[in-house]
Amino acid sequence: MIKNYLKILVVLTVLFSSCKSNKEFNENTVEVDQTTIGNHIERLASDEFLGRKPFTEGEVKTVNYLKNEFEKLGLLPGNGDRFFQDVPMVEITGTPSENMTISSKNKSFNLAYLKDFVATTNKTVPKVSLENSELVFAGYGIVAPEYGWNDYEGIDWKGKTAVVLINDPGFKSADSTLFKGNAMTYYGRWTYKYEEAARQGAAGVIIIHETEPASYGWNVVESSWSGARLVIESDAPLLAVESWISNESAQKIFEQSAMKAQDYKTIAHDKDFQPIPLNLRVSVGIENEIKKDVSKDVVAMIPGTDQKDEFIIYSAHWDHLGVGKPIEGDSIYNGAVDNATGTAGLLAIAETFKKSKPTKRSIVFIALTGEEQGLLGSAYYAAYPIFDPEKTVANINMDAIFSLGQMKDLTITGYGQSEMDEYAKVAAEEQNRYIIPDPVAEKGYFFRSDHFNFAKLGIPALYASGTYEGFDNSIEEIKAYKDYYEKFKYHQVADNYDAKTFELSGIRLDLQLFFNVGLKLSNEDYFPKWYDSSEFKAARK
Repeated sequence: MIKNYLKILVVLTVLFSSCKSNKEFNENTVEVDQTTIGNHIERLASDEFLGRKPFTEGEVKTVNYLKNEFEKLGLLPGNGDRFFQDVPMVEITGTPSENMTISSKNKSFNLAYLKDFVATTNKTVPKVSLENSELVFAGYGIVAPEYGWNDYEGIDWKGKTAVVLINDPGFKSADSTLFKGNAMTYYGRWTYKYEEAARQGAAGVIIIHETEPASYGWNVVESSWSGARLVIESDAPLLAVESWISNESAQKIFEQSAMKAQDYKTIAHDKDFQPIPLNLRVSVGIENEIKKDVSKDVVAMIPGTDQKDEFIIYSAHWDHLGVGKPIEGDSIYNGAVDNATGTAGLLAIAETFKKSKPTKRSIVFIALTGEEQGLLGSAYYAAYPIFDPEKTVANINMDAIFSLGQMKDLTITGYGQSEMDEYAKVAAEEQNRYIIPDPVAEKGYFFRSDHFNFAKLGIPALYASGTYEGFDNSIEEIKAYKDYYEKFKYHQVADNYDAKTFELSGIRLDLQLFFNVGLKLSNEDYFPKWYDSSEFKAARK
């Protein structure tokens, strides 16, 4: 640990020995305008934008609003002569059967749609189903050779359905050497669970939901895995059915299974775990309406002077969940925090750069589509990058900046991955703040926003905000607010903007820091590096 800190100290010295002094830097820094931030959040989170869902009137209004605002600021189109990058996607509106039937030789029982299970598919066909598919418990559903781990080994998975736990074996294990200890790896994400099961040839996957390891309640599963969903077509193998079940439903399944006398969670933590047939079968179907269309990333730029072929990319997703089932008379998922804040941040930072002196490197702003559907806009950009990844210096991503007032901390999600930590540290100290690693790394936030797809390209990414301790609010007060938001507002119709209660000063402070980091990067020659321990270092090479 001491060696790591010494290494960081050395890197800091090298990075900033040739930079301007903090005093000189601050004297030349333009302030991000708080009124601009508030105006854009209020507008983007208004009912006018219909919850900003791709493939809807809300998308048309949103992307045109962003294009027009970038044009007003004098930014240039970022994709040749266009402000848009087309993202072809498929909208699948699936209607699952009312019940998921679990059966044995002697009896059967039903799980009710939404109450007990959700079911979706990424297959672009009119109908998919599991018909008496054999259920097999596959632990965490992980194949990780670097950890000597294979939850699928020894079984022919064709036609079978895997039942798996969310998160990974390190979660709550008290063993820092088991995967990455309490910090979630990508193996713990639901996206990985579906991808791996499909690679293994399974027909379906059922993920067992639990609030703590998932980091959200069943209500989020209901809202996020029902109704129309968007996918990008690819040649990758796909499951017929991707499903979640409630923890209570999982208990019923295991009580009726061949494992009824065993603690399935304990068994799954064993490195020598092997998949266990449950002597049960599952039946469920989904009827699909298929619509192919094109969504849009919005891309704008400010060309640099001396090094205009090198790029700093600011990103934020513009989309949310659209219009859904009315709850207490409200059916619009306005997404004020998630992510009108980050989208407004793009516009506010763009305005600040336009007020500043020209930079050596080019500054790019990308408002991404489809994040809520699985990081689709950034995944498409990663597959078809507009700007050379080797010449892209860094990504600064903004997603769900909490309205908590000014914060003492800057919490870095994915701390320890790259030298972007050091840039953030210097910028935080200029604001009399301190940096900390994400204290809830078990929630896997590093894999849950668009910076992840930039990182997979090898581009060092900063994803951070103040979320731990306020200048005027205690750690306990901040935690209570965050817990309330996650329980009652995250992906709910209640995530609205109220000018009387929405605290903008903390958002402005974070955006000022992101601007300061980008300004420093845009006027030097250095390319931030991944640390040796990062899994993304190889991609940069």
